[in-house]
Amino acid sequence: MNKLKWRRTWFQVHKWVGLLLVALIIPISLTGAALVWHDALDRVVNPVRYAVSGQTLLPLDRYVAAARARMAPGDRVANLVLPEEGHGPVTVTVAGAPKPGARPQPGPPPRTMIFLDPPSARVLDVASNRGGLVRTLHVLHGSLMVPGVGRSIVGWIGVAMMLSSFTGLWLWWPTVGRWARGLRWKRHRNTDTNLHYLTGFWVALPLFVLSLTGAWISFPAFFGALVGEGGRGPGGPGGGRAAMMRARPLDRPALPLAQVVARAKPLGLEARLRTIVWPTDLKSDWTVSYDTQPMRTVTVADDSGVAAPERARGGSGVARWMRRIHDGTDMGWLWQAIIFAGGVIPALLGVTGVIMWWRARGWKADLARRQGARRSTVAAE
Repeated sequence: MNKLKWRRTWFQVHKWVGLLLVALIIPISLTGAALVWHDALDRVVNPVRYAVSGQTLLPLDRYVAAARARMAPGDRVANLVLPEEGHGPVTVTVAGAPKPGARPQPGPPPRTMIFLDPPSARVLDVASNRGGLVRTLHVLHGSLMVPGVGRSIVGWIGVAMMLSSFTGLWLWWPTVGRWARGLRWKRHRNTDTNLHYLTGFWVALPLFVLSLTGAWISFPAFFGALVGEGGRGPGGPGGGRAAMMRARPLDRPALPLAQVVARAKPLGLEARLRTIVWPTDLKSDWTVSYDTQPMRTVTVADDSGVAAPERARGGSGVARWMRRIHDGTDMGWLWQAIIFAGGVIPALLGVTGVIMWWRARGWKADLARRQGARRSTVAAE
């Protein structure tokens, strides 16, 4: 196949990937751009939970007691999260009592989050972990709000966007002259076409990386096997992950909270305490996490009180890096800005691509009419 035929083939692939998936690519891209600034966005839409009176911390039992006062019968404390870098509320997550006869729903079980003022343990806000604008953006971005298969659909869209990035860069490359000609603004008489060419070139590589990491997150078992890491799918090392997510926290653990913190502290390397996860009916250990990168965790056995370091949450392998690259966590403002652009520009490319396709249909139909009229005139003569 010669160069011209390859170009025509890639054009068809690029065109139909964009046209068929544009309605799905736009919401995934725009929600991804918004979620880069997740914490700032949450502060804007939920100001009441960040209206703290200071950052002085009380004994942790005070926060648990304040949360218990707002819990319904049968609820149990699941974890406690301290403010990151000393800013924001203390958060206690509560697992509700299972409803008799209720069918298990896909995804993490519903939880209630209680936000507390650090210096006073006053309740600032109570919210479901499945509600609110920011949570909706997460669900839309991760599964298009489709239960069950939504995550896989998003993963395949990521694969299609990788293909679109590659074919778009191929089509951007000028057919005549040096490659630098492609950086010119006026490659075409239409503004939307020039926008499509120029912004598409600059976003092609970041979009390919974001699409790859998004597909990796959607299909961890497949990609994990490629690099020799255990997947999280059923039957793999993480096959019990769904069961662990649905495990019930212990109502009355053997160890007091203060003793758990004291046992874990020597293994925390003097780092700031961030999260305490209660033992459950499937895992009888407390999990204490510290504000390090990657996050350092320590387990404390609820029966014996023995503390032991645990592998950093999320691991330090490829899967951990894929997620950090995708959402920009601790990657610096420059990469976060690139991710933001990598979310906004694909939406622009989708709109301009549809405009270009619609215009092409018009001039092709007009050309066909003129050619038909010319053939009729020749036949009449």
